[in-house]
Amino acid sequence: MNKVILMGRLTRNPEVIYSQQNLAIARYSLAVNRAAKTKQQGKQDVDFINCVAFGKAAEFAGKYFNQGQRIGIVGRIQVRCWEDNNGQKQWSTEVVVAEQYFAESKLKDTQNVENGFYPVEEYDDLPF
Repeated sequence: MNKVILMGRLTRNPEVIYSQQNLAIARYSLAVNRAAKTKQQGKQDVDFINCVAFGKAAEFAGKYFNQGQRIGIVGRIQVRCWEDNNGQKQWSTEVVVAEQYFAESKLKDTQNVENGFYPVEEYDDLPF
């Protein structure tokens, strides 16, 4: 089984190009935090993961996604191999996007946001 689920921030705006068959192709990169923090001052380790979306998903990414935005994606890992102009083998690993989602509110006030969650007021009159 080859399934990837990621949540991270866009490191740059998606680049959208069109193939000769007029298929939209969007490429972008996600900065994804690792689960464990490093010992150096409690900093979070980050992986930069290349992603590619096709068709309507590519057009959507190009239109609505921007650098710094937090998004979630579901897809599969793909490894490509080719020979460059010098005859050297080149490898590329990327996530082929099947689904993509906005992962944060459009609210600009993020003063009270902690780890991506907004605080909720407590109510004493809830029925549970």
